[in-house]
Amino acid sequence: MTAKIQSKVYRFAVYAGAFFSMAVLLLIVGYILIKGIPHLTPELFAWEYNSNNVSMMPSIINTLLMTMISLIVCVPLGIGAAIYLTEYAKRGSSLVKIVRMTAETLSGIPSIIYGLFGSLFFVVALKMGLSLISGALTLSIMVLPTIMRTTEEALLAVPDSYREGSFGLGAGRLRTTFKVVLPSAVPGILSGVILAVGRIVGETAALIYTAGTVAKVPDSVLDSTRTLAVHMYTISSEGLYINQSYATAVVLLVVVLGINGLSSFIAKRIGRSHT
Repeated sequence: MTAKIQSKVYRFAVYAGAFFSMAVLLLIVGYILIKGIPHLTPELFAWEYNSNNVSMMPSIINTLLMTMISLIVCVPLGIGAAIYLTEYAKRGSSLVKIVRMTAETLSGIPSIIYGLFGSLFFVVALKMGLSLISGALTLSIMVLPTIMRTTEEALLAVPDSYREGSFGLGAGRLRTTFKVVLPSAVPGILSGVILAVGRIVGETAALIYTAGTVAKVPDSVLDSTRTLAVHMYTISSEGLYINQSYATAVVLLVVVLGINGLSSFIAKRIGRSHT
C-alpha cells in the first residue's frame, strides 16, 4: 500500500470517527430535548419539593453548591501539585513517576468505590453524616487526579524559552511560575476544570452514599441534600415521574452547557489579556 493510499485511508477513518461521534451526540441531545421540553412546567421550578410538583429547584441549587465547594477544595490542590511536579521537582525523578502513576490509577477507579470510601471515612469515621460537605469532599478526591494531570500537561506544554527569558530578566522561579507560565497554561487548566465540573454535575453513585437524597436546600453544609443527577435517578427509579425525569435531563444538560460555556469564555478572555 502506497503512502498516498494510506493517507486517504487514515483521513477517511478520522472523518468517519468524527461524523459518528457528532451523530451520536446529536441523537442523544435531540432525544432528550424532544422528550423533555414538552414537560417543562412552572411546577418543576417551585422553591419547595413535594410529591405533587416534583420540583427540581432545590436540586439545581444543590448542584451549584456541590460544584462550587468541590472546586474550591480540589482546584488549588490539583494546580499546586501540578506546579510542584513540573516547576520544582526534578523532571523524570522517581517521585514524579510515582505521582503520575497514582493519579492515572485513581482516574480509572469506578465512582461507586469513591462513594464507599466517602461513606466510611467522611460519613462514619469523621461523623459528618450524609451531608453536603461529605459529598463535596468525596467528589473533590474523585476529580483531583483529572485536574492535576491536565494542569501538568498544560504546564509542560509551555515552551521552556518562556521560563529562560523570565530567568534572564532576573525573575525568580516563583514569579516566573505565576507571572509567565501559569497565564500561558490557563486554557489547558480550564479544560481540566471543565472535565471535573462535568463529572461532578453528572455524578450519582458516590453522592447517594455520601450526600443522601433529601430534596431541599440545606441550611448548612452538614445537611443532607440531592443534586440534579441524583434527583433524576430517584424520581425515575420510582416509575411515577418518567416525564419529569426527561424534563430534569433537559435542565441538567443546560446547566452543564452553561458552565462549560462560561469556562470557555473566561479562558478566552484570560488568553487575550496575556497576548
